[in-house]
Amino acid sequence: MTEPEVIVIGSGPAGLGAATALARAGRRVLVLEREAQAGGIPRHCGHHPFGMREFHRLLRGPDYAARLTKAALDAGVTIRTRTTVIALHPGGLVQITDDAGPATLAAKAVLLATGVRETSRAARLIGGEKPGGVLSTGALQGMVHLNGQRPFRQPVILGSELVAFSALLTCRHAGIRPLAMIEPASRITTRSPARWLAAAMRVPILLHSDITAIHGRTRVEGVTLATPAGPRDLPADGVIVSGRFRPDAALLLGSHLPIDPGSGGPVIDRWGRLSDPAYFACGNLLRGVETAGWCWSEGQRTARAILAALQDQLPEPAGARLKLAHPALRLAVPQVIGAGAAGSPHDRLQVRLDRPAKGQLRLMQDGRVLASTRIDSLPERRLSLALPHGLGPGPLTLTIAEAP
Repeated sequence: MTEPEVIVIGSGPAGLGAATALARAGRRVLVLEREAQAGGIPRHCGHHPFGMREFHRLLRGPDYAARLTKAALDAGVTIRTRTTVIALHPGGLVQITDDAGPATLAAKAVLLATGVRETSRAARLIGGEKPGGVLSTGALQGMVHLNGQRPFRQPVILGSELVAFSALLTCRHAGIRPLAMIEPASRITTRSPARWLAAAMRVPILLHSDITAIHGRTRVEGVTLATPAGPRDLPADGVIVSGRFRPDAALLLGSHLPIDPGSGGPVIDRWGRLSDPAYFACGNLLRGVETAGWCWSEGQRTARAILAALQDQLPEPAGARLKLAHPALRLAVPQVIGAGAAGSPHDRLQVRLDRPAKGQLRLMQDGRVLASTRIDSLPERRLSLALPHGLGPGPLTLTIAEAP
């Protein structure tokens, strides 16, 4: 394909969901993927459940990724793998490199769907030596499900987000028995029923605890924990550093497109549109981690906005930049909120916290409460607030009226 109408960067559930919808509407769509295969993170997840929303059946991650890819190809999408996007330029110009060398592509619309990365050991400031055997969940899943390797036998898992329990399932598949799950907070981050999986695998969850040092020269030989009872050593042979996802927004650095300091992803409006109206974004690039089905659905909705843009049917970019006015608030998407309209991909404000909070989440303008909902939540839990359609021109503020 030499003249795509839409370029999609990233072939995970969000990117493939959008690309398929656009191609079925008769548009020429090119998907660019830096990996050797399309499908995104689910390719690494050899467990259920995937696919209920999209295919109305339970699938393993690799089977789900293969179905998404086939659906896109059957719809007429062109997918170029082993292709790295190295720069974004105004007006939908995209600079790439692949085995044939550098090139520049152009499209009427460009959709960014590059997903997320897990926070590394270095970014978490974990001390000690730097031996082999310290992996993110994604790296673990790639080694187990793609390469058939077993990198260790008795690791510890740092974190208790949903993906940490996905790491537990991967360990079970590979015959790995984690010594413990380590969580610095007083409660696990994901919903409480996830504890049942750890209990079934006889893996203790150590709350109020953190890894302060990793020991070993060539391989992990143990870890030191800070616990309420004082330092504690565990003879682990590996560490799975799980979660704390952040948008994979490297392409935005040095580009003309602004980054939201709260989410780490792009600044978008209700239509998923960036400051340059040729660019759109969807999926986990916007906020950190969400489920594959959620991202696929958001990709489908954003595809409808792109179709409207190609037909000059979107309203002109406008709206006030949302201000977060409470220390517990980490991010809110979309960040630019103009007057709503039927069919906009983001009819609800998606919110994440930095710390536990309880009270009333409020969207304010000129001292008036435009929308509100009760919350009692931990960080990384999904929170949302319905966005009103009629908005005045004044600045918007999101705050929490805390419960006494």
